[in-house]
Amino acid sequence: MSASAFQPVAECGDTSQPQAQPYHKRWLVANDAGTWLNRALCPRLAEIAIELRLGYLVLRAPGMLRMDIPLDVIEDDDSVRYQIRLGEQTVDVVDEGDLAAAWLSNFLQIPCRLLKVHPDMAEVQWPA
Repeated sequence: MSASAFQPVAECGDTSQPQAQPYHKRWLVANDAGTWLNRALCPRLAEIAIELRLGYLVLRAPGMLRMDIPLDVIEDDDSVRYQIRLGEQTVDVVDEGDLAAAWLSNFLQIPCRLLKVHPDMAEVQWPA
């Protein structure tokens, strides 16, 4: 990844859009056991193209309709807030819902969820 490339969804495709910088690694994909999926565990993540457009995170993948996720939502529903382990760190995340989960699960062919790092979360230390 170059200095001007960002990954709004960790381990998915890069974007060089400057407006993506504050959203770098703001989302991640986890399996139904709550394990973060990286390209080593799930190589197809690299096939998911990411772009920011009109206030939405836009996901595209071969053979799939595009998925639009609102970028900035007030995270006030604790029923969709979870904690997962990311390396040695516990990370507060917000589940982006069943539609995003179905889209990802269909494309990746494994049950998984799109999770957003909670905006109140301190700096996340991503494993190498």
